[in-house]
Amino acid sequence: MANHKSALKRNRQSLVSRARNRANRSKVKTVVKAVDAAIEQQSVDQAQAALQAAIPVIQKAASKGTLHASTASRKVSRLTKRVNSFIASTQSAA
Repeated sequence: MANHKSALKRNRQSLVSRARNRANRSKVKTVVKAVDAAIEQQSVDQAQAALQAAIPVIQKAASKGTLHASTASRKVSRLTKRVNSFIASTQSAA
């Protein structure tokens, strides 16, 4: 355990930061699951809406430092690619 005044403060700050990072990471996972669920339900409109809701959440997590910028970009790219390929497959089948 920290004994110096500065170390005690740093410990308090890290606990707050950890809680914030966990909440942000949880939000990111939730919105990604929402996109996946919409794809599973075969709903084009829901998938597009879920993607549009997910992108700002992921980018905000990156801007706050919870996710690295490249990681956020990769997640957005892969989600977009998944939704677009799902839309293309439903249109080609129709």
